[in-house]
Amino acid sequence: MSDLSRAAASILFTILSLPCALAAASPTPQQQRTPRFHDPSTPVRHGDTWSIFSTGNGIATRYSQDLKTWTEGEPVFKELPAWHREMIPGQKGHLWAPDVIQRGGRYLLYYSVSTWGKNTSAIGLASSPTLDFKDPAYRWKDEGCVIRSDDRTPYNAIDPQLFADPDGSLWMVFGSFWTGIQLIELDPKTGLRHPQRQKVRQLAWHESIEAPSLLKHRGYYYLFVNWGICCKGLASSYEIRIGRSRKVTGPYLDAAGSDLATGGGSIFLKSEGDRIGPGHASFIEEAGSTRVFFHYYDRKRFGAPTLGNLPLHWTKDDWPEI
Repeated sequence: MSDLSRAAASILFTILSLPCALAAASPTPQQQRTPRFHDPSTPVRHGDTWSIFSTGNGIATRYSQDLKTWTEGEPVFKELPAWHREMIPGQKGHLWAPDVIQRGGRYLLYYSVSTWGKNTSAIGLASSPTLDFKDPAYRWKDEGCVIRSDDRTPYNAIDPQLFADPDGSLWMVFGSFWTGIQLIELDPKTGLRHPQRQKVRQLAWHESIEAPSLLKHRGYYYLFVNWGICCKGLASSYEIRIGRSRKVTGPYLDAAGSDLATGGGSIFLKSEGDRIGPGHASFIEEAGSTRVFFHYYDRKRFGAPTLGNLPLHWTKDDWPEI
């Protein structure tokens, strides 16, 4: 058989087999009802309810009483702020990787405005006095752009994550590819860039790195980052790496003493069993224990992005582990 004939036969076989393959892979009703989470924010409690925000059109919202069963809410933005398209040409409302924190009687929601594969990006801020959508005061107010990047900038201004230091300062880690993970200080009153302390600090680098988060424990600051590629379902290679420092500004060293700024990073969570490509870690502390939340691609759900929720433990050397 010639190469051309062999190719034609292969195509015909694929076409004829497709209906059967689709039928075999069709999700069950229960799988269809399970929410899809990509780039989940830190869970935040209001009253007896938890909220999580995640990547989606206008930013996806979900609510839960037990951190297990989630109900879909309305998107944060039904109408996008005008500056999105003015600043980021090609932006059509699909907003990425939000994070939320409560400060000064407001909930501050940070999110990424970008387009795939480019570093012409911005991190925006919205605020609301409440997360209770039944409260008449519930309303998201656009607070504008926190930080931006373009093709002349060495970093990519996406994937924000907030960290409130016990000393009262407020920080944001962010970054994706380019020169890696960055840190800036915010004004705790406004949630925007600190008016005096404007330095952008590089904390970590790898040829494929993004989705940072910070956690403090027993005098150490821990920086979690993602290596690998996301968004390819079961072919995703995401894994979470970690380093720690005595200062929030770094340097962050892994368990072998290598600096994350020059490519170091100890493995924290990787693909295992049906949990493929875990990433975008965030943390809550309740009753003296810590839990880590992240998304992964669930092999049992044909690669659907799914919310992970696991207890965090500490080794005798003060390194976190699942």
